[in-house]
Amino acid sequence: MAHAPQIRIPATYMRGGTSKGVFFVLEDLPEVARVPGPARDRLLMRVIGSPDPYGKQTDGMGAATSSTSKTVILSRSTRPDHDVDYLFGQVSIDKPFVDWSGNCGNLSAAVGPFAIRNGLVDPARVPRDGMAVVRIWQANIGKTIISHVPMTAGEVQETGDFELDGVTFPAAEVQLEFMDPADDADGGSMFPTGQLVDMLEVPGIGRFEATMINSGIPTIFLKAEALGFTGTELQDDINGDPALLAKLETIRAHGALRMGLIKSVEEAAGRQHTPKLAWVAAPKDYTASSGKKIGADDVDLLVRAMSMGKLHHAMMGTASVAIATAGCVPGTLVNLAAGGGEREAVRFGHPSGTLRVGSKAQQADGQWTVTKAIMSRSARVLMQGWVHVPFSG
Repeated sequence: MAHAPQIRIPATYMRGGTSKGVFFVLEDLPEVARVPGPARDRLLMRVIGSPDPYGKQTDGMGAATSSTSKTVILSRSTRPDHDVDYLFGQVSIDKPFVDWSGNCGNLSAAVGPFAIRNGLVDPARVPRDGMAVVRIWQANIGKTIISHVPMTAGEVQETGDFELDGVTFPAAEVQLEFMDPADDADGGSMFPTGQLVDMLEVPGIGRFEATMINSGIPTIFLKAEALGFTGTELQDDINGDPALLAKLETIRAHGALRMGLIKSVEEAAGRQHTPKLAWVAAPKDYTASSGKKIGADDVDLLVRAMSMGKLHHAMMGTASVAIATAGCVPGTLVNLAAGGGEREAVRFGHPSGTLRVGSKAQQADGQWTVTKAIMSRSARVLMQGWVHVPFSG
């Protein structure tokens, strides 16, 4: 009996923000996987260890959560005024597909450091000491991200004293600017229903006030109280209840349909990465998953968000962009939960702690636009070498 050999591919396992993923240089992939298609998807699923009916990804690099079932492909950019092209693949844990419909804001923090380390950025643009500015083209959504990467003695600085709730150890701060983050292609609005607050009707479940926004990542915001929540929920409060998860997924599917992202609610099962479903509430005291006490005075509002069918342990980076944008537009549910009014930043509480995000939003001719959203993350190489994977194309 013939046995197919494993191939090995240069790869780096990195943490970016509160996520982890396997990073590749496009040219290092097998030729058949250098272009989009089933072969690329099969390769990345096998690298991560999916689909796994046991939900553990034991036979791959994934760690059985949406935050750790991720892949990134980078290449030198051919676009003017950009250094690197960044493509993100969210690998389903138990189903055979890779979702290419959106970005990962957390792993965006690792893109600049990886690009510098792997020679994808012109050395003339990288200072020996100081801050390297890496211009990233986010290929999934067609947007620009500006990454500010600290450099020390000619090397990417990874250690430091920047603390990020949801990450155990401090590291060096990487500031990200998400330029023109709203998805307003073809003259559309970043509020696809045309309303800051709309009524979302979900057959068999109910009617919900909702803010639906395309900024950073398509996101549906609901009031926590409308779902019977307080906004202080942790993962164990949500993820062990299959009936509740099914209800939230049904709401997400109908929101996706209302936003025009899918043509039927059945399509949502194959598009788990987008849109996100989140709920907001006014500030309250609560205890984060680490045991850290969060006071009502520490935050402007509370936000909880679903990722790939489960409550996220902290907050997705792209959803943070959506929070920043919606929070700075007076009248959205996010803004109202934060007390309303004009603002350029919000600090929100999530299951692991707090995060401050900023946005520059303005209204012209009745339409809201946002020039950029800003947040800080950190990133670190965890392992570098080769991944070994059974693959025949």
